[in-house]
Order: sequence, then C-alpha cells, then structure tokens
Amino acid sequence: MNLIDTDILIEYFKKKEIEKLSGNAISIITLIEFLRGAKDPKTVKEILEDLFFVFNIDNEIIVKYTEIYRDLKTKGIAIDDADLIIASTSITKSVPLITRNLRHFERLRIYGLVLNNL
Repeated sequence: MNLIDTDILIEYFKKKEIEKLSGNAISIITLIEFLRGAKDPKTVKEILEDLFFVFNIDNEIIVKYTEIYRDLKTKGIAIDDADLIIASTSITKSVPLITRNLRHFERLRIYGLVLNNL
C-alpha cells in the first residue's frame, strides 16, 4: 500500500483511471483538497472512500507534524501545512508517498519520508 498525494489522484481522475489506484491510501487532507473541486462532493467522497483507505489525523500525526514544522522553521524552510500533514501521515503510518510534487517532499526524506513511483 502507498499513500497517494492529491496531484496523483487528480491526474488519474482526469484520465478516468482512478480505479488503477484502488487499494492504496489517501490522507484526509488529500480527500478534502480533491473534494474542493468536485461538482458532487458527497458522491465523490463515497467513491473515494470505497477505493481508498483514508487516514484521519491522529495524535501521532499531529506530534510528527509539529516536530518537523519546528525543525524546518528553525532552518528557515517553509512547507505548506497540507503537504506537511500528508508527509507526517506517510512517515507515522510507514506508508510510502506517491507524488509528482518532489520539490516539496524531497527535503522531508531526512525525517523518514519514503517516496515511491507508480
């Protein structure tokens, strides 16, 4: 199982190939980001919840997020909160992240983030 980032989910949805990603996981943040653009969010949410395991934000993710956030802040490095929560989910749940947004996520490898390709 991998954690699918929002950009990958959107790409596969546009190609009408989202079922190919079935059996993987998404973060609740990815679900929210994806639903912002949906014409029928309720139906799309149900479809995504059938296709993917959805990781909600729990205490372990919150603690990892704050640890990484504080360390990055002391180094003067800013990362979008949504991306940092997705990365913290991937790290704490030991599920590799699949993304095309390597620029944001590559620097989080030092915290234990594992990136996979499709």
